[in-house]
Amino acid sequence: MNRLQQLFRYLFPPHGLTLDGHKQVSTSREVTTLAASQCSVLYLPLQQHAGSKARLKVAVGERVLRGQCLTWIEPGVSVPVHAPTSGHVLAIEARPVAHPSGLSDTCIVLGPDGLDEADPQGLPPLPDYTQLDDATLRCRICEAGIVGLGGAVFPAAIKLNVKPDVPIRQLIINGAECEPWITCDDMLMRTRADEILAGASLMLQVLASHAPDGKLTCLIGIEDNKPEAIASMQTALMALTLREGRSPPHTLRVVPIPTRYPAGGEKQLIRQLTGQEVPSGGRPADIGMICHNVATARAIYRAVALGEPLMSRYVTVTGDGVTAPANFEVPFGMPVGELVRHAGGMLEPDCTLNMGGSMMGMALHSEQVPVVKATNCIRVLRPLPEQAPDITLPCIRCGRCAEACPMSLLPQQLFWHAHARELEQAEALHLFDCIECGCCTHVCPSHIPLVSYYRFAKADIRSKRTARTLADQARTRHEFREQRLERARRERAEKLARHKAAVKQSPPTERNIPDDSGTAGVAATPPPAADDPRNAAIQAALERAQARKAALTQQEPRESGS
Repeated sequence: MNRLQQLFRYLFPPHGLTLDGHKQVSTSREVTTLAASQCSVLYLPLQQHAGSKARLKVAVGERVLRGQCLTWIEPGVSVPVHAPTSGHVLAIEARPVAHPSGLSDTCIVLGPDGLDEADPQGLPPLPDYTQLDDATLRCRICEAGIVGLGGAVFPAAIKLNVKPDVPIRQLIINGAECEPWITCDDMLMRTRADEILAGASLMLQVLASHAPDGKLTCLIGIEDNKPEAIASMQTALMALTLREGRSPPHTLRVVPIPTRYPAGGEKQLIRQLTGQEVPSGGRPADIGMICHNVATARAIYRAVALGEPLMSRYVTVTGDGVTAPANFEVPFGMPVGELVRHAGGMLEPDCTLNMGGSMMGMALHSEQVPVVKATNCIRVLRPLPEQAPDITLPCIRCGRCAEACPMSLLPQQLFWHAHARELEQAEALHLFDCIECGCCTHVCPSHIPLVSYYRFAKADIRSKRTARTLADQARTRHEFREQRLERARRERAEKLARHKAAVKQSPPTERNIPDDSGTAGVAATPPPAADDPRNAAIQAALERAQARKAALTQQEPRESGS
């Protein structure tokens, strides 16, 4: 990107909002690593990724080891779950999980034994991974349970498995972290910059076969409100170049971008870094790009080079209701209440817990909700003073929502169609391009929960699509059954016709011949064999019966004459 493009980008920023980040609250302390073996209990949900729920591989009472795979990899979109430490499976039951409606889900309840014994049958390190082919590397990434750690939790191996005929020219590493309060990626770039770059280089190796000229460009986008992270990444990049002693096969660059929410969105970051726009309803691969988070890059490096499956991540604990806001490397399954106690605990007993930032986060309904792969921030908030809730007023068509929308949509028109259940019209206005960032709701002077309407409309459309798919499948099954029955009837009719034709063509002695009494349809009885004693006995009995009958017949005239 030349200087003219950079100047244009700063003078004419994209749609979005400039928000108070509250980043400095949690970046003043060092990152603390929490040991899974010291946890009282771990709750490991089977559904920690986008796609199919994992299938259990262990049973209650079984002892598991650190790094052991606890679930099978289901066909399709799925990744396994691993044990963060050694211990015993205490239960497999429904437990509270991070969900907007406070729902429960199936979890493996693991009781750590304090030994933290590693699984000898786990993933072996691959220090010579630069010599491996892309299929082997993708398989390792899948086996390690790596998902997108920026929030989407989509399996990373599937995202890297590009179709053979799709060219890839650029890899985008997302270090923007635009959401207020969240600083886990910032601290990760400050402390693990070398591992992030190693993971980015590894992904470039996987994607190299899709580059038209064999070379790729990797752009690492970081918001300019993170000068320490930018400096750390640039220093690590210089060290990588010096260590190799030559120019790397692919180009890696650290690119600061303006601080503006939601610059960390995948499509927004691509537009900021390259000037290209992902088409409506499309994916970055459609324009030759793949985007991954900095935490995902680090996890990929550790899974391949060190044989370490995804068992922990950086999590920010912040807010005005916690004693010592900081960042922690947290094992999956740790209850958020226990995590908050490591940050000094709540300042007030009636504080509320939220997962995520202030724009796209959600409230947690229990302190027993576990940290999962999608958990990037836990906010502890003091209770607000008693005040009247915001009253939703009619839309005044001020247009602020359209000015703020980073996807250049028409939020007010989408609202009218969603409110009237005009789903086809809403879908025609690119409803599914909405990233639910909350900008429109934030600026609405009428306090209309616009994003809630969009979510409802999306869910309604998805449910109708599912019902339509099920109806199509049922109709297909019914039509197949009718065709099968018709084919069976036709085959029976043809078989009967062939049988009748064969009977007509057979000699008269083999057909059904009428007897002397005029009764038709009785087959001619062949004479019994003379040398068969059984038939001879039957014939003798018949002759005696006929003789008695004849004698009785002769007696009847005499008796009547006398």
